[in-house]
Amino acid sequence: MKTPQRVATVTFNPAIDQTIMVDHLTRGEVHRARAVRQDPGGKGVNVASCLADWGVPVTVTGLLGADNAAPFEALCATKSITDRFERVPGSTRVNIKIVDAGETTDINMDGLCMGEAEEARVMAALDGFAGPDALVVLSGSLPPGCDMDVYGRMVARLRAAGAMTILDTSGLPLDHALRGDVLPDVIKPNRRELAAWAGEPLASTAEVIRCGGALLARGIQLVVVSMGEEGALFLSGDCALLARLAVGELASTVGAGDAMVAGLAAAMLEGAGLERTARLATAFAVAKLGRPGPHLPGITTVHALSEDVAITVIDAVAETVSAGQAGEA
Repeated sequence: MKTPQRVATVTFNPAIDQTIMVDHLTRGEVHRARAVRQDPGGKGVNVASCLADWGVPVTVTGLLGADNAAPFEALCATKSITDRFERVPGSTRVNIKIVDAGETTDINMDGLCMGEAEEARVMAALDGFAGPDALVVLSGSLPPGCDMDVYGRMVARLRAAGAMTILDTSGLPLDHALRGDVLPDVIKPNRRELAAWAGEPLASTAEVIRCGGALLARGIQLVVVSMGEEGALFLSGDCALLARLAVGELASTVGAGDAMVAGLAAAMLEGAGLERTARLATAFAVAKLGRPGPHLPGITTVHALSEDVAITVIDAVAETVSAGQAGEA
């Protein structure tokens, strides 16, 4: 892959994440919160925040409700993130995250409605950013009124301008994006999301690799599949790595996948090889698990974690990927 020099994230459906920590969540019972916090969020916002903590200049765009934009504006000002969000009338949604013994229960609201005019405004902002030295991260769900193929069309437009793209979404937006003639450079589904797209359980590592191999055969350069406690698979060309890192105390799992995407972007910006990419992305994700909100610890801590990542080269990957490519053909 080429090495981009600039990065932007796109968030069509941002949210203010209200995280409530309780001792034990029991359905139908009254609970007393141990702690409550609010953080500006949405997948692209989380990615940008982690990249800023890593020292990477980053631009954010997408749609933001004008009535409660202040938390997002404060985050951008604090971390020197370039704010290119398109303000629209109304309020950005508030999502509830209930943290119970390290597990998180999500209650997500619908976002602001998005039509052709709003999409065109975001596209215009990206047209001004895109170029052969640019990397654009497209991530998250899509708000009401949005065409499910918007990510696919954006990928085609950005890649035509020479930009590289990372896509992190699921469900219909992922399905539509992967039907296109022009695919993103990098995708990062979790195992459940990839299985839902493939229409099969993907119960074994070999099945995940075969499915990823079919996507590589269609032109995606890097497929990353997060698999929870089993680690994450990194597939590129005819090589696959399994990366694992022990998880310490969990403050919150909110945004860990987004931190992994930020690690992927950071690795691409430094022109890293596959092993360095796997180490850095895994370290970002695990480092985020120890902190509430869309934040990383210090750079030295993340570097140390990356050195502790256990990397397993999957020797049979060439045959498994070939099987996936044959199935795609």
